[in-house]
Amino acid sequence: MSNVLILGANGGIARHATDLFLKETQARLTLCLRNAARLKNTHPERMRIIECDVLDLESLKTAMAGQDVVYANLAGDLERMARNIVKAMDATGLKRLIFISSMGIYDEVPGEKYGSILEPYRRAAAVIEASDLDYTILRPAWFTHDDETDYQTTQKGQPFKGSQVSRKSVAALVVKLAETPGLEVRRSLGVSKPG
Repeated sequence: MSNVLILGANGGIARHATDLFLKETQARLTLCLRNAARLKNTHPERMRIIECDVLDLESLKTAMAGQDVVYANLAGDLERMARNIVKAMDATGLKRLIFISSMGIYDEVPGEKYGSILEPYRRAAAVIEASDLDYTILRPAWFTHDDETDYQTTQKGQPFKGSQVSRKSVAALVVKLAETPGLEVRRSLGVSKPG
């Protein structure tokens, strides 16, 4: 039974992932967000909700105590957040990180140039890739609200396929990665709906 820390737990993918963890696994969850009152603890026997700011290294280290997997689903100062996550994981001895980024950070989407809008995602991914963590970076396509689990992945260096994917599909991949030690470690995966 793993202990999973979810950073940015109020996000759309994170909410789907929380539901899937509770329904399909035995994992114990720690949901971390800046305002804990935004979420309700529906499963107190397996879930706790804490206030934690990823930009505050000490509160991040405290949140990581006793965890096995860190899943980060963040927005904002991504490079600084990535640096703090790496520092806190190094300090606490944690190794497994699943980090949500964006398609296009390696100019891997055929026919598209995204420019500076993706720079924070590129820099955050570079910080994580330079670490010694057992990371998996996910680079999802544009999100849909479709109630489906249907995705394909591409590796870094391969052309990105597809243009959209459901949040639920990305959440299902997060849960699979968290529950399968060694799966896609030190990889960056494009995620989209086949088609």
